[in-house]
Order: sequence, then structure tokens, then C-alpha cells
Amino acid sequence: MELRDAVYVDGVRLPIGRAREDGYYAATRADDMAVRTIRALLERQPALDPAAVDDNVWAATAQVGDQGLTLGRSTAVLAGLPKSVPGYAVDRMCAGALTAITNGANAIRVGAQRLVIAGGVEHMGHHPMGQHLDPNPRFYAESLVDGSALIMGSTAENLHDAYPGITRERCDAYAVQSQERVAKAQAEGVFDDHVVPMTVWSGQGWRVVDVDEHPRPGTTREALAQLPTPFRPGGRVTAGNAAGLNDGAGAVLLADAAAAQEAGLPARMRLVDYAFVGVEPETMGRGPIPATEALLARTGLSLDDIDVIEMNEAFAIQCVAFLDHFGLPLETEKVNPYGGAIAVGHPLAMSGARLTQQLAHALHARPGARYGLTTLCIGLGMGAAVLWERLPAEDDPAS
Repeated sequence: MELRDAVYVDGVRLPIGRAREDGYYAATRADDMAVRTIRALLERQPALDPAAVDDNVWAATAQVGDQGLTLGRSTAVLAGLPKSVPGYAVDRMCAGALTAITNGANAIRVGAQRLVIAGGVEHMGHHPMGQHLDPNPRFYAESLVDGSALIMGSTAENLHDAYPGITRERCDAYAVQSQERVAKAQAEGVFDDHVVPMTVWSGQGWRVVDVDEHPRPGTTREALAQLPTPFRPGGRVTAGNAAGLNDGAGAVLLADAAAAQEAGLPARMRLVDYAFVGVEPETMGRGPIPATEALLARTGLSLDDIDVIEMNEAFAIQCVAFLDHFGLPLETEKVNPYGGAIAVGHPLAMSGARLTQQLAHALHARPGARYGLTTLCIGLGMGAAVLWERLPAEDDPAS
């Protein structure tokens, strides 16, 4: 069977908030955050008939409370999509949204569906990481994993052990670079391409949030050097060179290429292929390396063929290890040109949507760019990589 082309039409996300009592979304439900992004997609694409949406695929890592109840179906109903539109929920931890996207794209590629909304939401303020979990005691009793495997910060310290040449100083330098690139991207309006505002309730009444809450512009290496290492005495992982605890939601609209043309919808990228791999849970941050290698091997491409890489910055060590492995300098503009999760935040299952949206922007901002990659590490020892090809757009000066 010949596969059809699944294309990226559009994507939106909310400003990322801090997961704390005075954070943006402290008084906002997670499902309402997801609903806002669905409605924003429909508003931005007036040519799209909501009844033509074939599925609504949503990811959350903590599928409880306001992130439960078959999230894809419940948010479809709450967003006002016709009752004929089905939906379902998925979970692959940090790769939740990427899995929703690849699942949706696969349904399109085999001809089962034509238009799919795929996204991810995580309200870490309402559902702290690890809350409500009951890990099977056999993990430890049978020595299936080390005790550090279920503590993400500890796995980052383990990764430092595996790469002794990657010092805390290098990771702090990478973290400062992330902050600087996010600040520059915000100033240049890069995120205006896909960040949509939301009205939220706060102690001061209703207000509109329209810019990411987590970045700390002006961060210096000297300041980061003073931070404690909570996961290990004398360690190298700090709050400054790791992603934060955050709340956010993001969604993308995918379509069969022919369906997009028929409906008058733009097609900005084509999904080429993807790879999910497993690695040792104790060093889960290695995931992007073998996932990218597997994807390049499958497609016959080399890293030189990739113009832009959007990589989730769960921890600086995992990013620096990736750069070193592929022979890229710390300051390369090929990887995370707009900064990443260390500065902007990492609401777990939502982050894959953000990476995809930023990749679409980056590819169309670079004349002659063709291929882009989204990649991230995943808890319990996995990695993901998704390859996209830029499609020309009539109103795109880079085309």
C-alpha cells in the first residue's frame, strides 16, 4: 500500500506557566487549557469545517483529575466540535504530544483519516510529577532498574557520570545560551507565530496571559554556579541547567495533503518518518542520540542533511551529550535556535507540540532549508525523533 502524505497545517500553544500556587494556571483546569488551543486552531483556520475533523488525539502524563476522562474525547466535546468527532488519550511521558502527532499522522498516511488534531497538556501544578503513582515493587526487588531510574534528576547525574568530560560549567554555559536565545526570540516575535493568549483567574481577578512565565532573562553563569545540586551532594544538575516544573497545552492540525489542498488549508511541513527507541532507564537522557541515529539510518540521511533540530532541554547534560556525539559545537545555530525548555519550561506531554511548532517556524525562516528534526528524551529510558520536510508556501518569503 502506498502511504499518503501527512502534512502539518498549523499549531498553537499557550504561554507556558510556572507550576506553583501563584503561577499562571493555578486556578485553571488542564482540560480548559487544551480546549483553548483547539478553539484557537479553528479560529486561525476558518476554511476548516469542524465536522471534517476525523479525530482529536491528546496526551497527558498524569491522566487523572482534570487531565483524565479520555482527554481527546472530552476536550472535543468541551471545545464545541461536533459530537461526530471522536477522540482518545495517549501517554508516552515527555513524548506524549509527539506520539499523538505520529499516531495522527499514521492514520492519515494509511488513508483511515484525513484531518486530525493532536496535542498535549500537562498541569504540573495540579498534578506534580510522580503524584498518584504506585511503581511496581518488582522494579527494585528484581533489580530491573536502579533506584535512580524513576527520579529524572538522578538520571541526569548518572548521565554526567557516563560523560565525565561534560562539566557542570559547560552545562551552565548551555543553560545561559538557552535563556539568551529565548529572550532574543521573544523580542523578535518568533513565538507570536504560534503562542495564543488565554484569560485566567488570579488573586487579582481575571487577566490575560500572553507571554511565557518561566524564562529568566539576564541569567549569568556566575549566578548558576551558586545554585545547589539537589539530586546529589556535590553534583552537577541544578535548577538552572534543567527544565522547570510547568503548566501548558499545545496542539497541531494535521491533514492529508490532498485534503488540505481541497479545503484551502496551508501545508507547511510533511512528516517523513520517525523513530522511538529504548535506552537504559538510569541514563534516559541518552535517548535522543540513538533515536536520531535510528531515524537517519532508516531515511538514508546524515546529520548534515538536517537544517534545524528542535531538541527538548530536559537537562543541559543531555543536550551537550547530543552535541558532542554528533560533533556539533555548543553554540551551533542548527540546534534550538530559539532556545528551549531550560528557559521556556517543560510541561511534560505538551513539549512535543512546542518543538514541532518552533520547527515549522524555523524551517520557513531559513531560505533553502529542507529537513528538520524534533527529538527528546523520555522517562523510564526512551528517546524519540521525528523528521519533517519543509513545504513551500506562496506567502513565505523564504520559499
